[in-house]
Parts: sequence; C-alpha cells; structure tokens
Amino acid sequence: MNKKTYLTVKDHSVSGEVFQLLYDHEFDLLATSPQPSEDELPKYYKSQDYISHTDTQRNLFEKLYHFIRRISLKKKLKLINLFFSEEKMLLDIGCGTGEFLKIAQQNNWTVFGIEPNEKARSIANKKTNNSVSDIEELSNFKPQSFDVITLWHVLEHLPRLEEHISILKSLLKSNGTLIIAVPNYKSYDAKYYKEFWAAYDVPRHFWHFSQTSISKLFEKENMYVENSLPMKFDSYYVSLLSEKYKSGWMNIFNAFRIGWLSNFKAKQSTECSSLIYCIKNH
Repeated sequence: MNKKTYLTVKDHSVSGEVFQLLYDHEFDLLATSPQPSEDELPKYYKSQDYISHTDTQRNLFEKLYHFIRRISLKKKLKLINLFFSEEKMLLDIGCGTGEFLKIAQQNNWTVFGIEPNEKARSIANKKTNNSVSDIEELSNFKPQSFDVITLWHVLEHLPRLEEHISILKSLLKSNGTLIIAVPNYKSYDAKYYKEFWAAYDVPRHFWHFSQTSISKLFEKENMYVENSLPMKFDSYYVSLLSEKYKSGWMNIFNAFRIGWLSNFKAKQSTECSSLIYCIKNH
C-alpha cells in the first residue's frame, strides 16, 4: 500500500535538502523519505550547531540549552531511581557527551553508554571512566542485563526501527523498564509550525511518533507503556529553533508564546511537544 505524503520538509540545519514525511496508517507514524543510507548519514550530523555532540556554550542559545539540561538531568535521575534492582544496571543509548551517565554513576548506578559520534564519545568517556562504546558494542551485551535502558531523543534517529526495538527488549531484564523521550508530531507547536517545526529535523530523524505509534510498536514485543510524562521545556526550545527556520531570526516573544500555548493545550490533550514514555518489559 502506498503511503500518503503528510508534509514536505527541508533540512534546515545542514544540507538544505528536501524530504517527504510519509504517513503509516497502521502505526500512526511518519517516516522520512528518502532515508539516508548508514554510510551517508554521518554527513548530515556535520554541523557545529549539533548541540548534543558538544559541550560548548558559545552563545545565548547554547547557554540556555545547558541551563535547561542541568535541570533535566535531576529529573531524569529521579525517574530512573523509581526502577531498579539491587544491581542498578543502566544502559543509555545515544548518550552524547555523557552528562546523564555521569550523574547516574555518581548516584551508584553501574552505567554503560552507546554513542556513535567519536568526538562526543571521547568527551563522555572522560566523564564516566570509559563507560561508553561505539554502537557495535550493543551486540556484545548479554541478554537481560539491564534494569533500565534510556534513549533520550534517540529512537527517532535509529534505522531499522522494529529490529532495534527487538534488541532493546532482549537487553532488558524480565521486569525491566525502557525509558524513551521522543518528539510528538501531534503537539500544538508541531501543528503551528508545520514544515518549519524544528523537531522534524530531517533526515537525522527517520521516524516521527504519536502516542499511538509508541504503544503499537512496543506492544508487538509484549512491552507496554506504563505512563508518559511531558517534557515542558522542549516546547520552548523547539519553538525558538522553529522561529529561526521560519523567519530567519529567533522571534523570542512568539516562540515563548507558542511554547506556552503548546504546554497549556497539552494539559487537556496530553499532546506535549515531547513526551517521556516509561515502558515495561513483560
């Protein structure tokens, strides 16, 4: 069955190329088309502005990002501390420069990280006593090794989505918890900014999820969404970037207006700009 084009979106941050978002009715999911091959993909990350691969604070925008990240780290730690056995085994996939792993390690978690970007991985290893590996290491972990596996804005970057979900399930303990954070294309800010919505971030984001998408994809592996939590800062951060893409400059007033509106409307609809899903393995 041919998938319908939902939206045509430009890569605003690196290549300037244009991509289609195709709607998958079965999973209520959008897929970027065409998707770069794994050999082509690294060139789409070659930008000094790809902020999760650097610890720089060169301007107000990057300083704001790091301020918000410090607040978010405490919330993430509080969340994972709800789900552990005596061993406290944590795997963070796409760990960037390792700040989350560092704070978890300081709080008695045994941590492992996966980070494909060599520069970010090097920074992370200095912070975590060499706990971070390239993606090939994923296949070397023993099955049912981890109490918690986290992917903070990473699932949307993974090719071969269903295959990766199967791998995640196999690495979790039988009652382990998968915690994923992803953008929500049904949020108010997504609908407002349309093709300029920064969280589409094509082609680095292969997939664009709704709450239905996440539930259906993981139910196939006998994994179930236990609860979901809003990421309220994301609506402001994404709106700031979206304003830049839309008009060429950051209209801070309008970005904060849309960010606030998105969070306000999400109180009724639960359709926040980004959502954290706590998914239980069975």
